Amino acid sequence: MNVLFLCGRNQWRSPTAEQLYARVPGVAARSRGLASSARRRVTAADVAWADVVFVMEDAHRRRLARDFRDALGARPVHVLDIPDEYGFQDPELVELIRAGVDPVLFEADEDGEDERDDAGA
Repeated sequence: MNVLFLCGRNQWRSPTAEQLYARVPGVAARSRGLASSARRRVTAADVAWADVVFVMEDAHRRRLARDFRDALGARPVHVLDIPDEYGFQDPELVELIRAGVDPVLFEADEDGEDERDDAGA
């Protein structure tokens, strides 16, 4: 599964998310930013690559839909509601990302067991 994480400047939040999920088996993760000043700015190719997109704020979802409507198509976009007040790998940021992303990527199976293996996020 190709997972794209987006924030404004691609400085703290989305790179933290990318690093958290980069080594999860079956997951390819990228992080990008929507601002013109972003460290790595999102492109239509990034959006087309993704199976699912996570944005940190609702404003990011709106901008993504406005600027990349064609590339986005029917891809699911999940808003994590994480404000820009955390540093890279801040433990609280990590917890918030996992709380929003894990239920989407690792749905519980019928026995209530998590589908990810021990190497998961």
